[in-house]
Amino acid sequence: MEEKRAIDGPGAAALSAFALILAFNQVVIKVTGDGFGPVFQAALRSVGATGVLALWMIWRGIPLIPSRQVLLWSAAAGLLFVAEFVCLFIALDLTTVSRASVIFYSMPVWLALAAHLLLPGERLNAPRAAGLALAMGGVALAILSRNGGGEASLAGDLFALGAALFWGSIALVLRLTPLAAARPTQCLFIQVATSVPILLLLSPLMGDLFRAPGALHWAGLAFQTVGVVSIGYLVWFWLLTIYRASGVASFSFLSPVLAVFMGWQLLGEQVSVSVWAALALVAAGLVLINRK
Repeated sequence: MEEKRAIDGPGAAALSAFALILAFNQVVIKVTGDGFGPVFQAALRSVGATGVLALWMIWRGIPLIPSRQVLLWSAAAGLLFVAEFVCLFIALDLTTVSRASVIFYSMPVWLALAAHLLLPGERLNAPRAAGLALAMGGVALAILSRNGGGEASLAGDLFALGAALFWGSIALVLRLTPLAAARPTQCLFIQVATSVPILLLLSPLMGDLFRAPGALHWAGLAFQTVGVVSIGYLVWFWLLTIYRASGVASFSFLSPVLAVFMGWQLLGEQVSVSVWAALALVAAGLVLINRK
């Protein structure tokens, strides 16, 4: 297996921009949820993203369908993609952006733990192990804290945790299978395309479809389709082919910080002291995990 590079300047800049987009996306999903049911919103996003990605790939002369081996692994990653976003969209429907973000962006914690066992050159040393313990403590504090912080849905918190675990699983699949050498565009296209029929079938079984959508909600859906899935995740998958998986993932510690701030400022969410403390523990832990 080819050894990946540590994060350098260009990688840090790209990952920081991606973290900002992801943080704002949490607010967008929450607001757009006033117009669509959570799973149906995810389905519409995948429908639009499949079309955008297909047009881009045709224009660039990239085959839509990869080799059979890559296709099967991409479809398997697509099932994880479905599970991740069903959990995330339901979480944001049930709880606040601040709570969901602290828990969801703990993904590098679980990825670092799995990488310690499965990926060469990414074993936990003492500082990284301490970071892992801090971040896990922060997640536990966020889930166990029931006072203040606006909505405090245990179900929403657990769905956010499930989304983090599925997200980390996708990163592992991209590193441990033939997808590591595949084109990121093809991998992403197959994952998103795989999610379309599954999410459309699940939508009527998991709540309402429409909640009186307006122009703001359609605009939010467009931002998710083009800005996040069609561009943002393509960049993230591409970065995983260059840099170490734990290094790429660790930059997501910026996203919960920014998401909590945006939820507070843009949505007027009440953020309790315990949620701020959980955020600090998770962020500090992720910094240690990525420490050279």
